[in-house]
Amino acid sequence: MIQTADRDIYLPQSTWKARIRRHPRIAGGGALLALILAVTICAPVLISGSPTRLNPAVRLTEPGNAHWFGTDMYGRDVYARTLYGGRISLAVALSVSLLTTAFGVSIGLVSGYSRLLDGIIMRIVDGMMAIPAILVAIALMALMRASLRNVIIAITVSEVPRMVRLVRSVVLTLREQTYVEAATAVGAGLLRNMVRHIVPNTLGPIIVQATYVMAVAVIIEAYLSFLGAGTPPDVPTWGNIMAEGRALFQLAFWIILFPGLFLAVTVLGFNLIGDGLRDALDPRLSRSI
Repeated sequence: MIQTADRDIYLPQSTWKARIRRHPRIAGGGALLALILAVTICAPVLISGSPTRLNPAVRLTEPGNAHWFGTDMYGRDVYARTLYGGRISLAVALSVSLLTTAFGVSIGLVSGYSRLLDGIIMRIVDGMMAIPAILVAIALMALMRASLRNVIIAITVSEVPRMVRLVRSVVLTLREQTYVEAATAVGAGLLRNMVRHIVPNTLGPIIVQATYVMAVAVIIEAYLSFLGAGTPPDVPTWGNIMAEGRALFQLAFWIILFPGLFLAVTVLGFNLIGDGLRDALDPRLSRSI
């Protein structure tokens, strides 16, 4: 209950519970990501050793009390490497999503609202989208040295065209709406229309696409690291951990199993949140009005 000067306002205390029941995928995906985020951030507390410490005496040790996820061919603890590798993947996902959204929205707004520039921008976007994102990322990494910053740049460049096309399609629909034409008729300029009418109505699709970009960024980063074109080999990531263990899969399957599980759970969490947000933010897909 909220007390005001003239009356008491009663607010339902179970609103958040009703929303969770209506869109359980958001809660499920958020729980998975919260778990992954917690264990990766708390990695220094949860482990006692270094992820790069070599101990040949315990090489290829099976999972047990001493090494929960076992050890690799150099005696490094797979548990420690998996938790620290999650930091790289989540950092790449967040950075790529923010950069892709910033560049994609800016270019998409210009393309959707400017008939003159639309043809030029979309031909460039079409040409980039004709090449699979992973190939674009590999080609860019081949021109740059292996580093976390270059991985983020390569994945961002490969994902920006998809965000541009999404924003452009939404803007093309919105600019023909009656309320936008009415605002223009009463003297509202381009900037005012963008800020007051266009941008707020594009937030829903942008947020949903941003979550999918995170999932794609995690997968592409793992691809690049698995192929040896991502971060340096001395930096543990889920991709290069699995790459190192592929030759010993029949002898030490745990080297691939645990990083692969963390990768799958992370991507699943992002996709669940994206699906839930799509249903929650798109009234045409909502179960009730």
